[in-house]
Amino acid sequence: MRKVTISNRSVYHKYAEVTIEVPDDIVEAEVDSWLWKNEEIWSTKLDEKLSATDYEFGTGLADDHDGMCEYDAESETRYDLKDKDDKNLIGGHL
Repeated sequence: MRKVTISNRSVYHKYAEVTIEVPDDIVEAEVDSWLWKNEEIWSTKLDEKLSATDYEFGTGLADDHDGMCEYDAESETRYDLKDKDDKNLIGGHL
């Protein structure tokens, strides 16, 4: 009798988002810098929401969540600035 080892790697992810206000005098091109300088406003809220959410099967990339596309990253964070009609103006990774 021979032995065979059967293996499986299943990928699960968590996804959370928070919405904060950015002052009107911050120009679009400087939103990412403003977010980093004011990380204390959003990072704890995001961590708490992420901890409370359930795991979902799959990678959470591309089709699952818009803009999440860093296949080699273990974690990624992005921002999306929206206008008053909730349309994206600018966004990117932090």
